[in-house]
Amino acid sequence: MGEIVGILLAAGGSTRFGGDKLVSPLPNGISIAVAAARNLGSALTRTIVVVRPGHDRLEALLTGAGCELVVNDRPESGMGSSLAAGVRASRNAGGWLIALADMPWVSTQTIRQLKFRLEIGASIVAPVYGGKRGHPVGFSAEWGDRLGGLNGRFGARSLIDAAGDALELLETGDAGVVRDVDYPSDVTAGDRVGGG
Repeated sequence: MGEIVGILLAAGGSTRFGGDKLVSPLPNGISIAVAAARNLGSALTRTIVVVRPGHDRLEALLTGAGCELVVNDRPESGMGSSLAAGVRASRNAGGWLIALADMPWVSTQTIRQLKFRLEIGASIVAPVYGGKRGHPVGFSAEWGDRLGGLNGRFGARSLIDAAGDALELLETGDAGVVRDVDYPSDVTAGDRVGGG
């Protein structure tokens, strides 16, 4: 079995944030996207970050953090195209953990647990906190063709929703799996859990 590859989706437009969200610093001074990438990278051997064209500042930060970058030339077509670009760049992987760059609080331990579930045979695995399904979501290699053909705004949601018993849920006490950054106030919101 090939290695589990992390794919960090970082090609969004930050429209609700009102600025360049992914390069904005957390209270510890680390940018949001770099913190999310480091979390993945500390649990996985290979992490690919999918970015939009011309986002030089973000690319410089991520490259400086040792990330492998893939440019999605069609970010306006939605999250699905970014996810597909990352999967196509790692087609021989044993599976993928798909994470979002605006979710910098996911614990390394949670990522390791999701990776382990894929390694022992899970088809799709997602974390659940407080009854809410979160990220990252893991897919085994059998989903490669379908992931590589995705397009549209909602990423792999249609695959997850249709997975039925193939979807395994990992109960976790890690609020980071459902906490994202949409607005500047989310950066300093303490333990508040954010929505989509």
